[in-house]
Amino acid sequence: MAEEEKGFIIKDKRSLDEKGDLKDQRAKEERSKRDARQEKRDEEADRTPLPEVNFNSLIFSLSSSALLNLGEIADPHTGQKRKDIPLAKHSIDIIAMLKDKTKGNLSEEEQRFLESILADLRWRYVRAAG
Repeated sequence: MAEEEKGFIIKDKRSLDEKGDLKDQRAKEERSKRDARQEKRDEEADRTPLPEVNFNSLIFSLSSSALLNLGEIADPHTGQKRKDIPLAKHSIDIIAMLKDKTKGNLSEEEQRFLESILADLRWRYVRAAG
């Protein structure tokens, strides 16, 4: 029977690594980077989930922009309402252009949603601009 060879373990107890940096300092930097990556993942996990990508969510997003610029809703970052009538008109015009360009290609539900949003935004624009 062959005798098993037993190996041995060498532990490096030097305070410098192969680059000449302190091992403790390098370990702290690596932990700091790892902690920053974990914090970023935690922030992403805490975010509100994004809506499904479809035509209605696009129109809803554009209408939210118009409402924000009409001063109807507060800016989510500042918490303050502000009016920018030309920018609101621009968002409404984009929705109107999408209505024209998608004519005959939308489901009945999408068409009703688009027309409803557009009519509502136009009334709000007239009230805010007047």
